[in-house]
Amino acid sequence: MGRFFQLSLLSLVLGLGVLQGGCQVETSTQDSASEPLFPTPGSGELSASAIVNVVEQVGPAVVRIDAARNVNSSTNPMPSPFGFPFAPPQDRVEQGTGSGFIFNANGLILTNAHVVEGANQVTVTLRDGNQYQGQVLGADPLTDLAVVEIDAANLPQASLGNSDMLRPGEWAIAIGNPLGLDNTVTVGIISATGRSSSEVGVPDQRVNFIQTDAAINPGNSGGPLLNLQGEVIGVNTAIISGAQGLGFAIPVSLAQRVATQLAAGEPVDHAFMGVRMADLTPELQEEINMSQSEFEVRRESGVLIVEVLPNSPAEVGGLQAGDVIVQLQDQTAPSARTVQEVVEAAAPNDILTLRVERGTEEQQVQVQLGNLPTPEPQNP
Repeated sequence: MGRFFQLSLLSLVLGLGVLQGGCQVETSTQDSASEPLFPTPGSGELSASAIVNVVEQVGPAVVRIDAARNVNSSTNPMPSPFGFPFAPPQDRVEQGTGSGFIFNANGLILTNAHVVEGANQVTVTLRDGNQYQGQVLGADPLTDLAVVEIDAANLPQASLGNSDMLRPGEWAIAIGNPLGLDNTVTVGIISATGRSSSEVGVPDQRVNFIQTDAAINPGNSGGPLLNLQGEVIGVNTAIISGAQGLGFAIPVSLAQRVATQLAAGEPVDHAFMGVRMADLTPELQEEINMSQSEFEVRRESGVLIVEVLPNSPAEVGGLQAGDVIVQLQDQTAPSARTVQEVVEAAAPNDILTLRVERGTEEQQVQVQLGNLPTPEPQNP
C-alpha cells in the first residue's frame, strides 16, 4: 500500500466535498420585493475609449474595505532574572485592506471572505471619500466570498455579466486597491478559464477560477474583473506568490448564486459525495496491482475510487474502494475532474447515477448527495 498511497496524494479529493471553504438586510423605503437583487447588465457599446468608459461607469461602485482584527497575545508572563514576571504583552490590532464592489444600490457589497475573516470592525470607503461602518452578513470560505452591508441607499452599483461564455483572449479590466493604492486600474486578457482550485494552490476551496494577466496584487482581493461592456465577470481573489502575469478571479456566475444566499442570511450549501479518486493510467494500474492493495484494478482507464469516507453518501449508496467509474449520468469515460465538476454543480439531495466496474462485473449505483460538513469556526 505504501507506493499506492504516495500516488493517491496526487489524486483529486472528493472527501470533505468533492475536491480538494445573523444580520438581516434592512428594508429600504422602496418595495424591495418588486426589485431584483442584482441589476440588469447594460449593452456597453465598444469604442476607442472603451476602457476609459468602463472605469468611469463602474469605478464609483468599487470600494475599499479596511478590516481590523484583534490578535490575542500570549498571556503567559515571561520569567525575569529578578524573580518576578514581566508584564504580559498587550493585545494588538491587525489591519488589513481589500476591495469590493456594490452589487445592490441599497448597500450590499461583494468581496472575498478572506478580506473580512475574523474582523471586529469593517470600514467601507467609497470612491468619493464617504466612509461607512460595514456589517458582514455572511461569508463562505469554500468559495472565498462574503457580503458586507452598509447603511446607505441609492448607491452606484455594478452590473453583473455572464462568466459562462468567457473565451481566452477576451479583454479584462481589474479595478481595486492594490498595496494601498486606491482606485487602481489594470488591463489584460482572459488567459484561461476553468482553472481548478488545486491548480491555483487553494485545494480547500471549491472554485474553477478565471485566469487573467491583468495585474492583481494584494489589496485587489474582492474587486471586480470586468469586460469591455462594463459588466462584472469575476471577483479578483488569488495570486501565485512569486509569479508574474498570473491572476485569478472567481466566476461571477458562482459569485452571484453565493451572494444571493449570503445576503438573505442563508448558509451556502455545497453538495458532498465523500470519495477520494484518481484518473487511471496504465502506470497507475501497474503500481496498484504490484502493491499490497486490498483490490486489483483490471482497467487502464476510468476513475478509480481510492477511498470511500465512512458514513458518507457514497458509502450509503454502495460505492466501494476499488470501484472504477466508467459512466456518470450520461457521460461515458468521465475523468476525475468531470466527476468533481458534476458534484459541485449539483445540490444536496440530488441523485447521481454511476456505472462502476467492480471486479469482473459492471453495476449501476445511485448516490444521493449530502451537504458538505461545515468546519468548526476558528477564533480570530
